[in-house]
Amino acid sequence: MSTQNAPLIDPFARAITYLRVSVTDRCDFRCVYCMSENMTFLPKKELLTLEELDRLCSTFIGLGVEKLRITGGEPLVRRDILSFFRAMSRHLDSGALKELTLTTNGSQLERFASDLYAAGVRRVNVSLDTLDEAKFARVTRWGRLPQVMRGIDAALAAGLRVKLNAVALKEFNEDELFALTEFCAERGMDLTWIEVMPMGDLGNEDRIGQYWSLKDLRATLAQHYTLIDLTERTGGPARYVQLQETGQKIGFITPLTHNFCESCNRVRITCTGEIYMCLGQEDVADLRAPLRAHPDDDAPLKDAIRAAIDRKPKGHDFDYSRQKTDGQVSRHMSHTGG
Repeated sequence: MSTQNAPLIDPFARAITYLRVSVTDRCDFRCVYCMSENMTFLPKKELLTLEELDRLCSTFIGLGVEKLRITGGEPLVRRDILSFFRAMSRHLDSGALKELTLTTNGSQLERFASDLYAAGVRRVNVSLDTLDEAKFARVTRWGRLPQVMRGIDAALAAGLRVKLNAVALKEFNEDELFALTEFCAERGMDLTWIEVMPMGDLGNEDRIGQYWSLKDLRATLAQHYTLIDLTERTGGPARYVQLQETGQKIGFITPLTHNFCESCNRVRITCTGEIYMCLGQEDVADLRAPLRAHPDDDAPLKDAIRAAIDRKPKGHDFDYSRQKTDGQVSRHMSHTGG
């Protein structure tokens, strides 16, 4: 293997095999922990084209990335996004890419589930924090729960494995811990709980008030189920237990009560071609410039990727101990990609 195509290894000897790519900052929801209600979105010219996204992802795959997760915003609102998924399927066919997947709010799954399966997607994560229609409308501001439910049903019918991601929100979905668990168990779906993260100004929302520790959540869960700790990892930050009574997996992503960075194998690309080596750090590198300046030569792009990986930190800086949310990570989650 040539030096230029050698696998990506960060300064802490971690191989980078997992790439998360945001294809748009736009979304058809306005979740209170993710973005403000009146967002100003990026001009189209700043976004990578689908062809540029293809070239960028293909370059990473050539450098050893085996798992590609497409995010947003809401990735399925990007115009012609299915053509991108179909193009990426060639890397699945060659064996270079082991998994192509996406994280979605579920609003467009009813339209796209079958086509995503045909393009090689076998698993999707759906962000869903409540089964209560009124609360769903409140937390998403613009969302419609029946539309998401139909999307989940369509995904399961198409053969996709569905995992729910729920953000743990104090005094919002605490009382739905068991309802969400049972909802997933009945459909053969796993469930991952995520601590709310301090990212971006939300206007009037108070993240300190939103914070529900997953230690408390887990302790409550253990009152009704037998929790078996699992050693498996899926390339992400979750730690898993299996519920003996249902057989399903429950994941916990705890950036605030447990630093999950020691085995980090991933980087994130924004829809404008910025690479964030860590979700919880502000350090960023520009890949759009070499991508556009050298349309027929991937060498400068590879050099820029390697230079960025060489700056990947050991861990993140999320911290609520100061009881304030300013001065931590200023960008919105929708900018980096969920």
